[in-house]
Amino acid sequence: MASTGGAATGGAVKSAMRTLDIIEYVVAHPSGVVAQEIAQALSIPVSSLSYLLGTLVDREYLVREGRLYQPGSGLDRLRLAPQGLPLVERVRPLVRTLRLRLNETSSFFRRRDWQIEAVITETAEHTLRYSIAVGALTPMHCLAAGKAILATLPADELDRYFAESSRAQFSANTIVDEAALREEIAQTREQGFAVTRNEYTPGICGIGRVLTAGGEVLGSLAVAIPVVRCDAAVEASAGETLKAITESFSG
Repeated sequence: MASTGGAATGGAVKSAMRTLDIIEYVVAHPSGVVAQEIAQALSIPVSSLSYLLGTLVDREYLVREGRLYQPGSGLDRLRLAPQGLPLVERVRPLVRTLRLRLNETSSFFRRRDWQIEAVITETAEHTLRYSIAVGALTPMHCLAAGKAILATLPADELDRYFAESSRAQFSANTIVDEAALREEIAQTREQGFAVTRNEYTPGICGIGRVLTAGGEVLGSLAVAIPVVRCDAAVEASAGETLKAITESFSG
């Protein structure tokens, strides 16, 4: 067992070293280099190199123009103080951490009037999983991310929400009644995170918590979990994970 763990650790270190070598090599050749040149110069097998280059391009540390790889904008972000980054770039690592910890679809939403917009999303690796389209707008009442935001509204604004919003019935479980929804909002405030069960998409549970900085609500983080994997213990664990991640955010 010990030797297996050592081999795994050694492989991870080797992969990390190769990743840094690739970045340094491309930075030293800013006009661009082809994959074959990188493989020969760094003695990296083509199969491994292809995966590493793809990951670096996805994360924008490199950019591909035709066959050439060049330094990407992600390298510039590393030199900036966190406060100098756009909100999306500051929140993206939180979404990734949430997805990695829970291996469930994780997203960041921002309020758009009485709707919420999916700004960042990472899909779970399970075969049975939920996917969310970036840019999708959804009413606040039927998603955990929306209920989490509703729970932060002052009384007068919440009254205005109920007066102005149109709360569609997406499933038999969608809570549209004002009294019932107010009760849900009160429970969200008490426990620190919102929960939905089969309310927007049958078969899916959502757990969401707001992300704040300096007392301002920036949006909400949420996970979407198939009901077959979402019991009370999973809900509680997801809520605690969301709490830890949101409280770690420095703004």
